Amino acid sequence: MSETQSSARTPRTPVTADDLEEVVRLAVAAFRGAPEDRWGKPAGSLEWDCWETVEHLADDMFCYALQLAPPAPPQTGYLPTVLSRLRPGGPKETIHVERGDGLDGLIQVLEGCTGMLAAVVRTKPSRTRAYHTFGLADPEGFAAMGIVEALVHAHDITQGLGVAWEPPADLCERTLARLFPDVPADGDPYRALLRATGRLESDGAPWRWHSAPVD
Repeated sequence: MSETQSSARTPRTPVTADDLEEVVRLAVAAFRGAPEDRWGKPAGSLEWDCWETVEHLADDMFCYALQLAPPAPPQTGYLPTVLSRLRPGGPKETIHVERGDGLDGLIQVLEGCTGMLAAVVRTKPSRTRAYHTFGLADPEGFAAMGIVEALVHAHDITQGLGVAWEPPADLCERTLARLFPDVPADGDPYRALLRATGRLESDGAPWRWHSAPVD
């Protein structure tokens, strides 16, 4: 970030575990408004269906919680859980949900994994660091990564389900400032976040977020 950009940016308000739980609560409310027969449809531009994408989101929350939770979090790689695919081309992950338990079961797993990440973020000291591909992250960073996963995948899922989804602009702006500090909000922080994560038109540059603390 240039000196001009730094001086122009207002002081950053951190994202929190409460924000993480709130964005998932809002996403779940949107998901529940969808017809049952839409859950097998592709999630936006993804190759996964809407059900698989919720599983993937739950898996993100679980893995972030697991990564941050040990007394000595890993510094050079991910914890060695077993990842599997239920079908060719499906998401490769630890968390899978029994489809026979229906939407209620799927939502319970998502909410449970989100609750685990929120609890770990609340209880870990701010000096804690744990490995992520895009940089050693602090607890706020893991909360922000969970939030951006929820924001972006809710976009994918609601496109497939055919239901409305519009997250709070303030939350999008704070998440953008934490993980993409060089990306301007341009008056619409959610669209800026979707561009930064490859969901909307962009300059074609490969995206990666900034996991390491920014303050």
